[in-house]
Amino acid sequence: METASGSATAVASRDLGSQRDRSLVPERLQSREHERQLEVERRKQKRQNQEVEEEKSDFFAAAFSRERSAVEELLEGGESVEQLEEAAARLQGLQKLLNDSVLFLAAYDLRQGQEVLARLQEALAKRRQELQPKKRFAFKTRRKDAASATKVDSAPGAPAAEGIPASPPPLKEEEGFDSSWICGFSNLQSQVLEKRAEELHQRDVLLTQLISCTIKLYGNPNTLRLTKARGCTLLCGPVSTSVFLENCSDCVLAVACQQLRVHTTRDTRIFLQVTSRAIVEDCTGIQFAPYTWSYPGIDKDFEGSGLDRSRNNWSDVDDFNWLARDVASPNWRILPEEERRIQ
Repeated sequence: METASGSATAVASRDLGSQRDRSLVPERLQSREHERQLEVERRKQKRQNQEVEEEKSDFFAAAFSRERSAVEELLEGGESVEQLEEAAARLQGLQKLLNDSVLFLAAYDLRQGQEVLARLQEALAKRRQELQPKKRFAFKTRRKDAASATKVDSAPGAPAAEGIPASPPPLKEEEGFDSSWICGFSNLQSQVLEKRAEELHQRDVLLTQLISCTIKLYGNPNTLRLTKARGCTLLCGPVSTSVFLENCSDCVLAVACQQLRVHTTRDTRIFLQVTSRAIVEDCTGIQFAPYTWSYPGIDKDFEGSGLDRSRNNWSDVDDFNWLARDVASPNWRILPEEERRIQ
């Protein structure tokens, strides 16, 4: 009797467990179905987002190509100041198109676009120089005059600033271009160097081979390039287009511009206002903070530069030597607030 009773209890227990398992089947199926639907929705959303990004990229490529061709045509056939000014205006629109597209463009496409803009800006500067009246004396005399034009107040016995013959890429002497669009300083040490707004307006500034100098540029240059500088402080008003920094170390910069490119530079602090994304390449120890330099007349210079003061991407930096999107680049960082001292 006890054996029969135990068997009956076991059978009843198995039946109860089977019923419980069968009751769980719909819940498991429902859970799996729910997960499957979520996955389908995620894939659908991802596909839609990708299609939107592709549409934006296609629109950018078409618009960028069209405007680039228009600028190139104006530069190739431009025989008047009016045509060059139209090219400059369209080039500024091209820069704005690129700035507005940085959020969805791939890093490669962004880099290609910025290189195209840099080439067009150089071509525009070259055409402007070609339209300037040629001087009738020899190149050496021009160079001497340029040196006098770029001289600034300095300590007694300090060497005078040399004239700068070119903007990036440097113009060769045999090209014979007039230097009226170019200004700057070179081969100086431990000096305070300044240029005023009337000297800088829409000119290309080249600063090279400077050591322990403080450079103050009041006004609105067209482009700015700093190369081979050591331990220098550079304070600059709004630059209409691009700022290039190359082969520098232990420097402090305050710049506002459309585009910033930093190459082969180390241990440098940059106080920045930029409407696109800054680019660093082959760099270490670069620190960024927002642009804070000010001087009487800076508001007028910003208006003339065409820069949007309400738009500042100072902390959006692309490191072309660091492609991992989910890990921060070790080559640059945000400068802590307590260390944000320009001078």
